[in-house]
Amino acid sequence: MIVIIDYGMGNLKNVYNALKHLNIASKVSNEIAEIKCADKLILPGVGAFNKAMYNLNNMGLTEIIKEKVNNGTPLLGICLGMQMIFQKGYENGECEGLAFIDGEVKILEPKEKVKIPHIGWNKLEYNSSNDLIKGLDENSFVYYVHSYAATNVKNENLVGFSNYGGIKVPSIVCNNNVYGTQFHPEKSGEVGLRILQNFGEVIKWL
Repeated sequence: MIVIIDYGMGNLKNVYNALKHLNIASKVSNEIAEIKCADKLILPGVGAFNKAMYNLNNMGLTEIIKEKVNNGTPLLGICLGMQMIFQKGYENGECEGLAFIDGEVKILEPKEKVKIPHIGWNKLEYNSSNDLIKGLDENSFVYYVHSYAATNVKNENLVGFSNYGGIKVPSIVCNNNVYGTQFHPEKSGEVGLRILQNFGEVIKWL
């Protein structure tokens, strides 16, 4: 069973419905007992980094998430959820993240004149192979809605990226059993469904 963590800032229903469409068992919960029993975790998110981390800490969820991950449970962070798996965020001030992957989350600084936030479809480029992108082809597009992105991501953690305004935006990251997508797989058509299916069916416990 996958538990989609509800901390008050996630696109929960769409993620749940996408997994249901794939016949992958999941539930939305913020109950520590249910999170403890989860086979896998999804951390979705829409909003500000510091508010999200405040909610996780205030609800007592940070500790159980770290405990599960450290014991080998696969975790997928989506959009803001991906940002939270990094060390720090700088939206509305500096804020500590979950620190599963080295890097910091800062506002997008494109070199060309483009709109911020980055909203819409963009091509997915691959930096390395990974079970999360198993079966995807070279012409895959995914859907973004964000103004902040991970920076200083190590090459070994970077699975995929998209080009926007002359910069590389980290789009898929991984560190052992922790995965993240800056885009919304639940809004990214068949490509996004394949990523969720891979997380649900291909990704294994460490």
